[in-house]
Amino acid sequence: MCQNCQLGPQLYVVGRAGQRGGDCETGLVMDTPAERGKRQPNAVLHRLLDELGWSPRTLAQRVNRAFGAGTIAETAPYHWRDTGRIPRPPVPTLVASLLSAELGRPVTVAELWQGMATESPYVVTADTGLDLPWGRRGTLKVIDDWVVSGLLDRRQFLAISGASLTAQATGYLSAPISVHQEPLAPGDGGPLLEQLEHSIPLLQKLDDAGGGGMHLDYVGAHFRTVALLIRQGGHAAKVENRLIAALATIGQLAGWMAFDAGKHGLAQRYFFTALRAARESNYRPMAAHIVADLAFQAATLEQPEDAVSLGETAAKIAVGTPVNVRASVQTRLSYGYAISGDVPSFEQAYQSALDMVSDDQGAEQPDWMYFLTPNHLDVQAGYALAHAGTLAIDAGDRTTGRKLLRRGEALLRTGAYQRPLDDPQQRRSLFEGAWLATAAAASGKFEDACAIGMTATERMKTVRSARSVDVLQRLASRLRRASRNEYVRDFLPILERALARQVVPSR
Repeated sequence: MCQNCQLGPQLYVVGRAGQRGGDCETGLVMDTPAERGKRQPNAVLHRLLDELGWSPRTLAQRVNRAFGAGTIAETAPYHWRDTGRIPRPPVPTLVASLLSAELGRPVTVAELWQGMATESPYVVTADTGLDLPWGRRGTLKVIDDWVVSGLLDRRQFLAISGASLTAQATGYLSAPISVHQEPLAPGDGGPLLEQLEHSIPLLQKLDDAGGGGMHLDYVGAHFRTVALLIRQGGHAAKVENRLIAALATIGQLAGWMAFDAGKHGLAQRYFFTALRAARESNYRPMAAHIVADLAFQAATLEQPEDAVSLGETAAKIAVGTPVNVRASVQTRLSYGYAISGDVPSFEQAYQSALDMVSDDQGAEQPDWMYFLTPNHLDVQAGYALAHAGTLAIDAGDRTTGRKLLRRGEALLRTGAYQRPLDDPQQRRSLFEGAWLATAAAASGKFEDACAIGMTATERMKTVRSARSVDVLQRLASRLRRASRNEYVRDFLPILERALARQVVPSR
């Protein structure tokens, strides 16, 4: 255990360095002067970073984006590359996994760290153990895994991508309809089932107020409670079907909150389980929503091919579902098109979503689509364009980038970034403000960027959203390039202190 931070051996990122037993700032194992003299630069890591065109700081940023804000310090990879330092578990496994995904070929822990690091046995991919047939038996086995692992599950799930990821979604479409399915309908399921169903809107409000990192464990406990009830058995067919549908709904929420908390592998694990539950309970609107969330996550992680493929699959699943569900799917698909650089397809999907909402004649919509309004569609398009614009500028296409940023800013300014600090939807306000400030900074509007960023920084006191922190890290990176600007000079230290306080240990 680190004497300085009083954290257990699996929590490897904390505040100050210098205590015997571990370097808390970088997650590196401390060693003696004699051991330091034996170390050599890590030539393998040096070569792989050169192949990717990454600096050590870029590697740190990508690790933190993939596995959660604060997983490692931004300076840690310099120590790994230049002096041969070895990070503490499970970082060696996480880095090897990330590099494997980026390079498109396996990079083993032994190869990357020259046999000096140990593979972490509890680090597994999000689809581990899910190579099961679709249907009641396979779904119950997946549910069993959550029950058996319990609340003290030591596994850390790594996010997957490419064919492995998209196969989880396309499996829904090819799966046979279970003969055990009963149509979703209100019925007498008893007080326990009613209490579970009535609690879901309250759980959603927790996410809106505090972000995914604030109450993820609490919602995860609800998810496991429903899983346990299902596995206890003895329910009438309609009651069991509603329990499985509730599992799908809470699983979607837990997946979204894990995604917002920066736990992308865990988010996928929840989404994959919820998708099977939605299939088994004949809950097609929720299934479309879940796959669209996977598409949104992929777009956020800048995986355009996965984002578009998943978004298009979600659109197929959404056929015949309520109009708000289809509109939400289209706007998530539009995000994938935006970061892939396909602006015409973005426009088509975005306009399709707007048309669907405007054509809505008061038809009944799922309760969990409460957030979808025309303004929500506009603002989501705004940060999709802002994200695409920053990518274009960073790629050297300043003309396209600035055009995308101008439109993105205009849409974001219609949103929630100026809402009071006691508004119940603080997480949305923080995220939208973070993107608006980043877009303004990328456009050279530093006074605006700093003013909007200041409000976002205030919201960080009550919201734990690694997704928003990642955007604010992007803002800080752009402001550092303009550190002589008078507005930046005053605001940047405030932002960096706030970001440092948001760095939390990742398990």
